[in-house]
Amino acid sequence: MARAPLAAEIEALPEADRLDDYPHPRETRALYGQEGPQSVFAEGLAGGRMHHAWLLCGPAGIGKATLAYQVAKAALAQSDERDLFGQGLAIEPDCRTDRMVRALSHPSLFVIRRTYDTKTKRFSQFIPVDEVRKLKGFLALSAGEEGRRVVIVDSADELNQNAANALLKSLEEPPGRTIFLLVTSAPGRLLTTIRSRCRVINMPALADGDLKRAAAQALTTVGKAIPEAHEWESLAALAGGSVGRALVLLGGGGLALQARIDQILGALPKLDLRAVHALSDELQPLAQDRKFQLFMELLQASLGRLISAAATGQGAARDVELGRRLIGPERLATFAELWETLARDKADTVALNLDRKSLILGTFARLEAASRG
Repeated sequence: MARAPLAAEIEALPEADRLDDYPHPRETRALYGQEGPQSVFAEGLAGGRMHHAWLLCGPAGIGKATLAYQVAKAALAQSDERDLFGQGLAIEPDCRTDRMVRALSHPSLFVIRRTYDTKTKRFSQFIPVDEVRKLKGFLALSAGEEGRRVVIVDSADELNQNAANALLKSLEEPPGRTIFLLVTSAPGRLLTTIRSRCRVINMPALADGDLKRAAAQALTTVGKAIPEAHEWESLAALAGGSVGRALVLLGGGGLALQARIDQILGALPKLDLRAVHALSDELQPLAQDRKFQLFMELLQASLGRLISAAATGQGAARDVELGRRLIGPERLATFAELWETLARDKADTVALNLDRKSLILGTFARLEAASRG
C-alpha cells in the first residue's frame, strides 16, 4: 500500500474538497444543524452496533464531509481521547488522533477522492480506479490500536464506472471492524448495488440560524469579516441552507452579482444594453472564470425561480410579481425552454472554451424577445 502522505505534502498540493483558504472539513471544529445524524453515529459507536457502510446524503456544503471526519476521529480515538462519558462524537482537541486525522497520516484512515495532477495543474474529473485499488493493501493490514479502520469516499458520485465497481467489491465482502463513509450530493448517480449495501443518512439543509453560525465560524477562523445583519437575509436566500454556498457567494461577490442580475431582469422587457455589455466585458477574461461560473449559476437559478413562481404563484413576492409580468401561463413553455438552452450553452461554452461575452449577450437577448411575447 502506498504510504500516507506527509502533512507537508498535503499542504503543498491543492485539494479538490477544500474551499479557498477556509478550514477543510477534517479541520472544522463544530458542526451545526446536524444533531440527528451525529446522534445516530454516536449511538452506533457507543453500542458497538455500527453498520459497515454509510451513505451521507444531502445538498453540497451542509457538513457531510465534516460529519464523516468527526465519525472517523471518534471511531479511531483511544478511550482516553474521547469525551468524558463516551456518548458523543467529540474527542479531545489536538489529541494524537485529532492531529493525525487532520494530517491524513493516521494508519487506520483511508481517504478516496479526486487526485491532483502536478503536471497539468488540474484535478482529475473523476476518481480513478487506481485510487480505489489502493484499498486492497489498506484493508489487508491489521486494524489500529482500538481495532477499527475507516474509509472515507468524498465524494462517491465522482467515482468513474471502474472505480465504482472496484469499491463495490470491498463493500460486498467488508473486513471486520471497518467503517465505510460515502459522501454524496447526488446518490442517484451511484450504482444501485452500492446504495443497497449502505445505510442511508439524509442530512438536511441548514436552517438560517445554523447557517449563520457555521459561516461565522469559517470566516472568523481565517480572519475575514462577518457580513452585516442586513446582508444575511439575501445571503441566506441565495445559499439555500448551504454554508459552502454562502462562503462561495461571499468570496466571489455573489450578492453584488445577484443585484446586477435582478436589475437587468427587473427592467425587462426593456433590455439595459449598457448594463449587459458592462457585465459581459467584466466576465469575459479567463482570469474571471470563477466569477463567470458563479454568475451563470445565479442567472440560471434566478430564471428557475421566476418560472416556478409564474407556474405556481408561490415564492418570494418579487419573484411572483416579476414572473407574472414577464412570463405568465402563456409563456411558461418558452421560458422553460430558455432555461434548458442556457444550461446547454453554458456547458458548451466551458467545455469548448467559446466566447463568454457572446453567451451572455445572446442569453439576455433571448430573454428580452421572450418577455416581449
